[in-house]
Amino acid sequence: MPSSNRHDRHPLAPALPGSVQSSIHQGGPAVARETTTQDPRRALPAVGTLCADPAARPLNARFGTVAVAAALRRVLAEARAQLSADPLGVPTVADLLKAAEARLADGERETLFPVINATGVVIHTNLGRAPLAPEAVAAMHAAAGYHNLELDLETGRRASRNDHLGALISETSGAEAGLAVNNCAGAVLLALAAVAEGAPVIVSRGELVEIGGGFRVPDVVAQSGSALVEVGTTNRTHLRDYEQALRDHPEARVILRTHPSNFRITGFTSAPALDTLANFAHAHGLLLVEDLGGGALVDLSPYGIEGEPMVQASLQAGVDLVLFSGDKLLGGPQAGIVAGRRELVDRLARHPLARALRLDKLSVAALAATLRLYRPPADPTLRVPVLRMLTEAASIVSTRAEALMNSLAELPALEAHIKDTLGYAGGGAMPMQALPSSAIALRSLRFSADDLALRLRIGATRVLSRIEHDLVLLDLRTVADAELPALAAAIAAAS
Repeated sequence: MPSSNRHDRHPLAPALPGSVQSSIHQGGPAVARETTTQDPRRALPAVGTLCADPAARPLNARFGTVAVAAALRRVLAEARAQLSADPLGVPTVADLLKAAEARLADGERETLFPVINATGVVIHTNLGRAPLAPEAVAAMHAAAGYHNLELDLETGRRASRNDHLGALISETSGAEAGLAVNNCAGAVLLALAAVAEGAPVIVSRGELVEIGGGFRVPDVVAQSGSALVEVGTTNRTHLRDYEQALRDHPEARVILRTHPSNFRITGFTSAPALDTLANFAHAHGLLLVEDLGGGALVDLSPYGIEGEPMVQASLQAGVDLVLFSGDKLLGGPQAGIVAGRRELVDRLARHPLARALRLDKLSVAALAATLRLYRPPADPTLRVPVLRMLTEAASIVSTRAEALMNSLAELPALEAHIKDTLGYAGGGAMPMQALPSSAIALRSLRFSADDLALRLRIGATRVLSRIEHDLVLLDLRTVADAELPALAAAIAAAS
């Protein structure tokens, strides 16, 4: 069998960065010295041989032997595939270990980064929805270690993690009792599973919404174990439609009402008022469950934001269980909050799904801290970031834009000016609710708008913008005053 000492360049796959030398490693027992012209893959060392090579010791110490072996298996698999296509060169042990190190180091890199949201979209789903208040961040930090999540410190006995939230939910919403799970879809699933118990659930056709990620109300109802009974039409539903549904399905137990938070039907429309529907449900022995989605605890109409129902109003209208999100209009962490009659909330808390959907300790801490910001005399529109951004006067946003503009005057490769624009509430709560705003419009003398936006996204301080008419817009409604110095530095670095 002829010996191979070739030094041709070998275009190995991305796992082996750049071109690699094809000569076989001569410095130790890590690789066979002979190849075959029929199958050069036989010249590749075994995984165990590579792991035992002295040159692999730093990798094993840094990443662990299991991770190193897994990375080497992937590198060798790619090398074999390359040699099948191009048998002219075999990578050295050094090449293989270098490729494995690159893979392992890539896995160590962070993938979650803080960003400055200059899109003007307040509740931005792709950016984690609601930014937390400082009080909530501090509470999460304090809860990161050991703490009394499920322990009564006075008695020393086991307690419930909902003890930290139930009273706060009741206090802020006016409900008899409250419960929180991991998101609003989970709250709907739990509520239907616990109170419908497999019996049909009646829903108006105009409320069969699809939320983000393709999840649909009919699918959630089905997963709860109940059959969906559709009533009315897309644009008009009457009490007589619910009466007919009960005649056809006398075993039904629940009417589910879904607030159309992420769309609007206008024109020739009709639906029973919420209190009317609640009276109808109770007169016929049914429960009324409402999925509010956004879940406002403050009246936003004085700030020009109309049509967003309040949790308190739904409860006062007679809804038995109101379900809403923690990370939208409430301004807290991701959560699905249940507020309503004590007997029903207790039933949800005892259901097996409650454990599967429960909040972790950090979310419990953050949600409790956020709810406390709604206690009088505190003004949540000043303390909760989402509410501050939604309700802030346009003149304040304009002043912030002027302050940023003043710091950009010395950038020769950049044209900038202040532009009146519109931000949006976003986040599925009020996606098309326009918010008068001010933006800095940027035009680079060196880069296209797309390239400038990219440079802002991947810089040391990551900035999310939007592009309109070949201008990069930085909307200041969603930028805090404290972020202005970092934002100015990011613009300078990107330009």
